[in-house]
Amino acid sequence: MIDKLVEKIKKTGAPIEVGLDPMLAYVPDFIQKKAFEAYGETLEGAAEAIWQFNKGIIDAVYDLIPAVKPQIAMYEQFGIPGIMAFKKTLDYCHEKDLVVIGDIKRGDIGSTSGAYATGHLGKAQVGSKSYYGFNEDFITINPYMGTDSVQPFIDVAVPEKKGMFILTKTSNPSSGEFQDRLIDGRPLYEWVAEKVVEWGSQHMGACGYSYVGAVVGATYPEMGKVLRNIMKKNFILVPGYGAQGAKGSDLVNYFNEDGLGAIVNSSRGIIAAYKQDKYAKFGPEGYADASRQAVLDMIEDIQVGAGLR
Repeated sequence: MIDKLVEKIKKTGAPIEVGLDPMLAYVPDFIQKKAFEAYGETLEGAAEAIWQFNKGIIDAVYDLIPAVKPQIAMYEQFGIPGIMAFKKTLDYCHEKDLVVIGDIKRGDIGSTSGAYATGHLGKAQVGSKSYYGFNEDFITINPYMGTDSVQPFIDVAVPEKKGMFILTKTSNPSSGEFQDRLIDGRPLYEWVAEKVVEWGSQHMGACGYSYVGAVVGATYPEMGKVLRNIMKKNFILVPGYGAQGAKGSDLVNYFNEDGLGAIVNSSRGIIAAYKQDKYAKFGPEGYADASRQAVLDMIEDIQVGAGLR
């Protein structure tokens, strides 16, 4: 999957992913109305609304981008119907040949990590048969519990040729409460980055990059520069672009000299673009067209701002 991701980034010229993180407030009234008429103001109705919302965006942008990143919590809030909408979204993205990064941020130990890994990356054994559960191509992992937490994911991912992104330096304002703490004179995020390199050496793609990458927020570009130098063969998933304040020029240090090595996420900046003044001309009915234009603008900003062309 890392080889496919690199290939699709080269083909599209778009080192970006769309975060499919639908809040019901983002869904235009006409979609909600139709869903509620069919299912009532119920969890099923909410799940149908976010599924139809997602489908419209996917149809509008799939030819422009290499990957999507659905955040599972936005679906879990609607219970079992929401989880079913999550699965439908994953399957539809695969039909469109998109690389799917499940933003699940799991992290436990032993058999529990193994079960998470099986559910999201591997196959569950049922008698003489085996079945994929959610079947993402990559997932996000919380490494707080150490190698005992991460290794079971790698063990499942290797035979499946799938990957993961390890939380290393996140984009949120309070990330420094733990991640910036000094250990033997160096911040914790540098120690995590070195472990990402170690873990990643077990699982390398033909493209020269590891299947094990890191999450490094765009809101801390100087730290991004340091971490890029540590993790030369690990892809970096970069949140924090757009709605969180980062722009293309903040990303120059996240890419390697080959113009690869990073994929930048934007969620509400794209999926709720129609709510921004810049894209208001599209209106709620044209929400998907607004998302497409927001993707085109993001590609341009990153290619120029990050010096990729």
